[in-house]
Amino acid sequence: MKYALVTGGSRGIGRAVCIKLAAAGIPVVINYVSNDEAARQTKEEVERLGVKAELLKFDAAKPEDIERALNDWETVHPDDYVDVLVNNAGIRKDNLMIFMQNEEWSDVLQTTLNGFFYVTRRLLKNMMTRRHGRIVNMASLSGLNGMPGQTNYSAAKAALIGATKALAQEVAPRKITVNAVAPGFIESDMTKDLNEAELKKLVPVGRFGKCEEVAALVAFLASDEAAYITGEVIKISGGMG
Repeated sequence: MKYALVTGGSRGIGRAVCIKLAAAGIPVVINYVSNDEAARQTKEEVERLGVKAELLKFDAAKPEDIERALNDWETVHPDDYVDVLVNNAGIRKDNLMIFMQNEEWSDVLQTTLNGFFYVTRRLLKNMMTRRHGRIVNMASLSGLNGMPGQTNYSAAKAALIGATKALAQEVAPRKITVNAVAPGFIESDMTKDLNEAELKKLVPVGRFGKCEEVAALVAFLASDEAAYITGEVIKISGGMG
């Protein structure tokens, strides 16, 4: 059986992606770090669609956690593999660079960028062997344009975009696609501390996006219809540059 693994899948965009993939009939492995209740709720929402859902608790910033969790999963699923990987796990620790602490820099890069590396490298072998796979990386408009107060976040997302383009070329002969989605302002836990009333004035369509709109794009990139799209970064930003 082919599964989708969504890192940071218990809330916000990650939860919406899990539900959208399940609506397409794909069994979902929901990764999360600490919020057991939110993960359980996401699992229940997926299962209400009649699709199998499993929880896989690990910290994407810790390679030993990833190795242990995926080894355990593969032991229980000897004939299954992850065919769709959505690298959604990420954190924000905003600050002006002049005031930024070492851990504010390193923690953001460790989860967003290194987490992509650890998880993707671990799952690539099965995709390569089976000559099929879909990898979707959650980038950001910050990674394309930069954002004041987000030097760490912008750096992590920009690096993720570069990695997306390079990896796409490496694995394309094995029918594996690698793309990135770059959301602008989206209503979620990640943006709840922002001044939406002011910031939406910067968005040509005049509002923040919805998690479900991002999830619809991710689900398309994970589908067979998107087999000829790889190495791309697709903005979903309501017209922001």
